[in-house]
Amino acid sequence: MTVHSAEKETPVTPPVTTSAPITPLTPTLQRVAQHLADDLTPREIATRTGLSAVTVRQYVRDIRESLHCPPRCKPPVIVHRLFAAQQVAPPTTDRPTPKLSPEQQLLLQAVAEHSNPHDIAVAAKIAPADVRAAHDELLDKTGAANTTQLVVLAHAWGLLGTRPAATTESGASQ
Repeated sequence: MTVHSAEKETPVTPPVTTSAPITPLTPTLQRVAQHLADDLTPREIATRTGLSAVTVRQYVRDIRESLHCPPRCKPPVIVHRLFAAQQVAPPTTDRPTPKLSPEQQLLLQAVAEHSNPHDIAVAAKIAPADVRAAHDELLDKTGAANTTQLVVLAHAWGLLGTRPAATTESGASQ
C-alpha cells in the first residue's frame, strides 16, 4: 500500500495480521486488563490493587503479548484489542452517541488500531501535520478526556467493531 503525493510515494506499513489465536487471559490478568480498560495507568493499578508497580508492568506486558501486540503498542490499541477479543467486560455509557463525520470515524478507527503517528495519519487519510488538530476535535466532540477513554466510549457506542479472536492486527508499526 502506498500513499501518493505530488512529490513522492511513502510506503505504508500495513497492519501485521496473525492467525494465531488470542491467548485467553488468566483471572489475574483479566483483572489488570479491566483496570486498563477503565483508563488506569500501571501505577494507578498498582496502588488500587496493592500489587507492586513492577508486577503490574509485567502483567501489562503479558496482556500485550497474549493479544499479539508489539512492545511499542500504546494503551488505546491494547484496550481496543481487549474489547475486540472479548477479554474484558464490554463497556457501557449513558452518554449519547455523537454524530461523527466519515473522516472522524476513520480517525477513530485509526487511533484504535495504530500506535505510530504516521500510521494513524495514513490510516485516517489525513496529513501527519493535521493529526493532532483532528484528534483534539474528535476528543472534544465525544467528550473523551484522552484517547484510551475515546476507545472505551467508542466501543460502548458500537462505533468500533470487534474482530474475530483468531485474527488480529499489530496496532503498532515499528
